[in-house]
Amino acid sequence: MPMSTSYQKRLSKILPQIVENFGTPFHIYDEKGIKETCEKLSTSFKNIDGFKEFFAVKALPNPSIMKIMQEMGFGFDCSSTPEIQLSRQIGSFRDDIMFTSNNTSMPQFETAIKNGGCILNLDDISLISKLIDTPDLICFRYNPGLRRNGNKIIGNPVESKYGVSHDQILDAYTKAKKLGVKRFGIHTMLASNELDYKYMVETTQMLLGIVELVCEKLDITFEFINIGGGLGIPYTPEAQPFDLDSMAKEIALIFKTFKKSKGWVPKLYMESGRYITGPHGVLVTSVINHKNTYRKYVGVDASMSSLMRPGMYDAYHHIHIHGKKDSVATGKVDVVGALCENIDKFAVQRSLPDTIEGDILVIHDTGAHGHAMGFNYNGHLRPKELLLKEDSSVELIRRAETMDDYFSTLTFEPKKLKV
Repeated sequence: MPMSTSYQKRLSKILPQIVENFGTPFHIYDEKGIKETCEKLSTSFKNIDGFKEFFAVKALPNPSIMKIMQEMGFGFDCSSTPEIQLSRQIGSFRDDIMFTSNNTSMPQFETAIKNGGCILNLDDISLISKLIDTPDLICFRYNPGLRRNGNKIIGNPVESKYGVSHDQILDAYTKAKKLGVKRFGIHTMLASNELDYKYMVETTQMLLGIVELVCEKLDITFEFINIGGGLGIPYTPEAQPFDLDSMAKEIALIFKTFKKSKGWVPKLYMESGRYITGPHGVLVTSVINHKNTYRKYVGVDASMSSLMRPGMYDAYHHIHIHGKKDSVATGKVDVVGALCENIDKFAVQRSLPDTIEGDILVIHDTGAHGHAMGFNYNGHLRPKELLLKEDSSVELIRRAETMDDYFSTLTFEPKKLKV
């Protein structure tokens, strides 16, 4: 069910005051809900020694949210230099940061290896020769190719730009071992927003199978396997929530069997993002226009630059109108922004109650890949971010972009090349 009943009740009580104080549009996140999901994740996997969650920074790269994860004992999954820097700025270093990049540049490697280091998760066998130092620990991202199916969002592994192929995996660890690497891990990421928990169980079995193969051939052991993220959330009202408890129980049994057979077992790492913060964020926007042509349109003061998932993926985000019941829907409308793009729509032919200018729309499940995927096309500026604290106070955790921000990259020292 989109947006928990608890969050909706707590937010609704004070939403008019928030709008009056901060103005729309804004993304607002629920501290209480995020902490509860973090606790559930940790508790579900408590029977696996060394379990650790690395929050996927790309989902919600805000230090105030990341500090919540850090307080819960989580690390951070980073895929760029700025994401590493964000993690370090709040005090996370070394084994608390996993750097999973692709098409990695030398400056990125320099940042990752220096200034406290991190876990290097290499996306390609060719990157071994580009390391400026021999790290103590190396992990490779495994791509099984035709051996597994992906899903709609992330695509089939054989078509994916990510990872070391099955035929390269032994060679990758052989080269790392020859370099003098002493510690090893293995990672994969094969699905995004997957609601079938069995897929993640099968991924665990797959990685442990590769671990067994590499250990047998190269006489090395693995500190961890990282089964990636991809745990889904139920965006639509009829979708069932992800069965985390069943996933954890079945994976714990697989780990127990492996340990009984081998006498040892790697740690289990994960890198969830959407599952942790997605349901605990909403985009709040105000109705500013109505248009009635071939369809009825409700125009709001946010645009696709604040939430691109509906336009990019044709993704569904539930919408409710503050103070009005869904049951009194009177007809179908398109909810649109002001971008000069026809895909700038938050909802297409959605049944909603009648609206007037000034009504507040709440767009659900924007706590992951919402603000983070924002952009500036048409000169649109990204909105502010707020945090609803456990004590019901509301804190500004990122200001809205300004015109000065937008034009800042046009202020620079002149530079010209004459040839």
